[in-house]
Amino acid sequence: MFDMPILLIDDEPMLLRASKLLLTSKGFPAVTAISDSSKVMGYLAEHNVSVVVLDLFMPILSGLDLLPELVREYPEMPVIVMTATDETDTAVNCMKQGAFDFLVKPVEPDRFATTIRRALEHRAISCEISVLRDQFFAEKILHPEAFSSIVTVSSKMHTLFKYMEAVAPSRQPVLICGETGVGKELFAKALHTLSGCKGNFVAVNVAGLDDTVFADTLFGHRKGAFTGADQAREGLVVKAASGTLFLDEIGDLNDQSQIKLLRLLQEREFYAVGSDNPSTTNARILLATNHDLQKLIAEGRFRKDLYFRLYAHRLLIPPLRERTEDLSLLLDYFLVEAARAFEKKKPTPPPELVTLLKNYPFPGNVRELEALVYDAVARHSEGVLSMESFWEVITVFSSERFVDRRKQGGNDALISLFGHFPTITEFEEYLISQALLQSKGNQGIAAKLLGISRQTLNKRLRSDQGE
Repeated sequence: MFDMPILLIDDEPMLLRASKLLLTSKGFPAVTAISDSSKVMGYLAEHNVSVVVLDLFMPILSGLDLLPELVREYPEMPVIVMTATDETDTAVNCMKQGAFDFLVKPVEPDRFATTIRRALEHRAISCEISVLRDQFFAEKILHPEAFSSIVTVSSKMHTLFKYMEAVAPSRQPVLICGETGVGKELFAKALHTLSGCKGNFVAVNVAGLDDTVFADTLFGHRKGAFTGADQAREGLVVKAASGTLFLDEIGDLNDQSQIKLLRLLQEREFYAVGSDNPSTTNARILLATNHDLQKLIAEGRFRKDLYFRLYAHRLLIPPLRERTEDLSLLLDYFLVEAARAFEKKKPTPPPELVTLLKNYPFPGNVRELEALVYDAVARHSEGVLSMESFWEVITVFSSERFVDRRKQGGNDALISLFGHFPTITEFEEYLISQALLQSKGNQGIAAKLLGISRQTLNKRLRSDQGE
């Protein structure tokens, strides 16, 4: 966002130089100054400008005459009026004509920078709304190559990709939410690719970092800042200059680290450990968590002001159990990768394996599926891939879930389901019907789900049919 072009218009060259120097020192590199107001419209016709800072009283063409023309020709471009005249009527008139803000000279430096920052954010949000509108009416993904590492045919994921393409040019932070193992870093890398940032993609997991380590890791330190700091060291924020900084597991940050992160997001400023001089960054910042941040706020473990600062753009990645149409594709992909890793021929999966996997909720999501496939391929020798290692995990999970439900009071659930406490026969018939439903009629899988042999299941089915 800070690299968006700013145009300063004033007939006082000294003031223009001072304002340009101030903004550059605050991290705004793209600043142009014009002292001849008659050249402004010609300049805008040939150059892209995001924000204009306009003096009102100038020779040739005054700001009072230029303001309505700027608002009419470039309605999406915020115009900040800055003048030595401290008159309420003048300020009100400028705001009525469409000025974004009205500042009285001399302007306090921090207020000047903050006003510019707000105007840039306003412009960025306006552009994003326009792009989002166009993007969501489009059917195709415009840059499929950016998502090549994410294996999916899910319509939910397709919608996410379109949203990512729309917000990628923004320099606002993006919060990536999702359970453990859904691939949050892959989405962050895709956003980095889409953004066109020329710098590096720098990722760091901040879980478990105390405040000192957090500050040193991100912001670096000066020589002598603490015992053992024999040399100055740049932090990851500097390494991500003109690129993307990805902070994973931000829900685990302590309060002091959250304050530092808020300043980085809000002011684009940070202090190296041991330094009293702030530095600025133009890195795009992406953040991720598997926590419910609103719950953490209610518990007093996450700052509300930081939460709302993070909420400019938000990706919610669906868990694997909500996109089971991807299971077949992911299974094949990981079989190929695992076979290559173990230098084996890709094994043929049994046709019922995908059906079995669809009956498992995958608490570890895609990462867990990858681990299961690699384990199965490691055990594999020849022929059709064995389902035994998959069954081991699913059986343990089902047993643990059954114990948990008993502890939570299973009687209430049974009565709610049947309308009364069921008999053994009623419960058995229900279990068999559900197992067949879940297995899509595959009796082998249904028997496994029930913990009985296929022959026993066949016998009970024949008994139910009166044979």
